Amino acid sequence: MANSLQARKRARQGENRRRHNASFKSMVRTYVKKVEAAINDGDQGQASAAYKEAVPVIDRMADKGIIHKNKAARLKSRLNTRTKNM
Repeated sequence: MANSLQARKRARQGENRRRHNASFKSMVRTYVKKVEAAINDGDQGQASAAYKEAVPVIDRMADKGIIHKNKAARLKSRLNTRTKNM
């Protein structure tokens, strides 16, 4: 447990940031799942539309440092490949 006032405050801030960042990560996973669901349904139009919605969200989270930039690139690349190969 944190003993000083400063350490307690930093612990509080860290917990708040963890919750905030967790919601962003969840949002990214939701957008990715929407694209994957459209791919599994076999609807290329819907899959490409969902992909176009997901790309800015993934990029934004990579810019904020919520997810690593290489993970963002990997997600986009794999989703794009699967969408084009339908």
